[in-house]
Amino acid sequence: LHSFPTRRSSDLGNCFFLIFLSVQAVLFGVEMLNSVQEAVVQPWTGLVASVSAVIIKFFDPSAISHGRVVQSADSGFGISIEPGCNGVEAAIVLLAAVLAFPSSWKMKFWGLGLGFLAVQGVNLLRVVSLFFIGQWNMKVFEFAHLYMWQALIMLDVLIVWLLWMRYVARHDAAARDASSDAPAA
Repeated sequence: LHSFPTRRSSDLGNCFFLIFLSVQAVLFGVEMLNSVQEAVVQPWTGLVASVSAVIIKFFDPSAISHGRVVQSADSGFGISIEPGCNGVEAAIVLLAAVLAFPSSWKMKFWGLGLGFLAVQGVNLLRVVSLFFIGQWNMKVFEFAHLYMWQALIMLDVLIVWLLWMRYVARHDAAARDASSDAPAA
């Protein structure tokens, strides 16, 4: 039998918080670099606009995209996907939370992969809904854009992280139970 020192839960919370903030600071700093903006963020934003236009075409065949703009060729109404609306920042927050939580690299990989897809899926829903809301009512568009969807994207990040964390805890508990049930050699 081996005994291992246990960490107090406040120590784990402090470590999580420090790692979470540090990873965010580094990644947000890297994201702001011109070279990263040109090589990663701007092409990603263009891809978000293109995929959004493809989805919108199911309901409005006149939808087109160019660069980071999604527009209706019929009405001329368009939206421009600006920084903060491309899902990159939300993905950074999720990445920092997953990396800061104590788990195996395999679990982190799955959390990041599935979480990224979930965040980007909700972000596409945001862009598509704002495209239609803006054509209907600009006051509602402003509210939805500035308040509702900002909160919903961060809520999505939180829910994805909490679900992932719950899965990790259950997986780790099952692994501990399996190893404690194994016969000693």
